[in-house]
Amino acid sequence: MDGLRAELERRARAEGFSALRVTDAALDPAIAARFSDFIAAGFHGDMGWLAESEERRGDPRRMWPGARTAVLFALSYGPGEDLANRLARRGEGVISVYALGRDYHNLIKGKLKRIGQWFAKASASEVKVFVDTAPLMEKPLAHRAGLGWQGKHTNLVSRELGSWFFLGAMLTSAELAPDACEQDHCGTCRACLDACPTAAFPAPYRIDARRCISYLTIEHRGHIAREFRVPMGNRIFGCDDCLAACPWNKFAAAAREAGLAARAELARPALDQLLRLDDRAFRTKFAESPVKRTGRDRFVRNVLIAAGNSGDRELIADISPLLDDASALVRAMAVWALSRLAGAEDFTRARHRHRDGESDPDVRAEWDRQ
Repeated sequence: MDGLRAELERRARAEGFSALRVTDAALDPAIAARFSDFIAAGFHGDMGWLAESEERRGDPRRMWPGARTAVLFALSYGPGEDLANRLARRGEGVISVYALGRDYHNLIKGKLKRIGQWFAKASASEVKVFVDTAPLMEKPLAHRAGLGWQGKHTNLVSRELGSWFFLGAMLTSAELAPDACEQDHCGTCRACLDACPTAAFPAPYRIDARRCISYLTIEHRGHIAREFRVPMGNRIFGCDDCLAACPWNKFAAAAREAGLAARAELARPALDQLLRLDDRAFRTKFAESPVKRTGRDRFVRNVLIAAGNSGDRELIADISPLLDDASALVRAMAVWALSRLAGAEDFTRARHRHRDGESDPDVRAEWDRQ
């Protein structure tokens, strides 16, 4: 199988992958136990599919009994600009680095399918490929394969690649010699934990998604709690703070894949323009982008929070029409954003015009809290 492994690595490099490691298609039962604890604590929030697939996630062979080997692939997507610079531009929204280009799911899946088709034929085996959509715990598998280790922020860290890379996985019925498991190299460092704006880590190596800005801006379907709105700053889709804080990123490589290159209109999106998006314009602007999956209403909800944190009173002209938006999510955050930027008299006048006719109790309550 040595020749097969060498050709597999050559093809992975040709597809642009930064690294490849191999392990057997199994996980330590302790991994499943920790995941069960995560679910039992309610840390998964609205992500019900995690609880529904809990049993299958505990071992890749429960999802596919024929799996013998797992091949893990890393694809670097290092940022082209310091995160602090983006957060300082309060009139612009900050979209997580991974979502500035094309949707990585489709891009990586295409690469893995090409490799998988070749491997299945060359090894006379069955192959299945995955990119962050199946009930497969890629990060523990990647740790077991030696691709990196799960840091205190629960994301994968590599001594060669830092934190900025995507994972792809290929399960196969073929048997390949496994690589050695990576050791934890976090030591006493807690930079990622201290960097979190919303204290989403109850302990090292544990995350409460319900407090995570990435979860709140992408997965959470309801109103965002008041305690998180100011800490969100101008983050409108995802959060990179814990990744950016990791000292191992001195080894991170910038993205070389053309499809992952940041689209100019997403790298520095002006809040006033984003506030004007209706559903059609949203879908057009974020076509082939991971941002599209949030939907227009949740996205504009996030943008309104960023607007409220901007200190820019000129945004009131774009916030005010959203007080009558069809979405209660949008109306509620428009109330909050207006309360942050408008003077007391202007806000009171707006309240008199809108509060009494408001049908949603959560939006009415938002008017009354200000």
